[in-house]
Amino acid sequence: MITPDMIASIYSATAIGVGIILAAAGLGSAIGWGLICSKTLEGIARQPEMRPALMTNMFIFAGLMESFPFIILAFAMWFLFANPFVGAMKAALGA
Repeated sequence: MITPDMIASIYSATAIGVGIILAAAGLGSAIGWGLICSKTLEGIARQPEMRPALMTNMFIFAGLMESFPFIILAFAMWFLFANPFVGAMKAALGA
């Protein structure tokens, strides 16, 4: 028998997990931005004539790095609002 407490515990555990996932995605993106920018500046300092090519590559990779948290955000919203774990619990308990 499924009780409201069981469903509430699934939603609360999912909310905590989503919070951890979003924090990790934000931290990873921030570290990635820092590494991309620092390595670009190091390359420009070593070979100033390569600045246009390095800046182009930096912006391409920065765009890829910036898309990662948005993809994670989409999965997080799916977990929060269309929680698949509740359906799995109902199926497992035969309700």
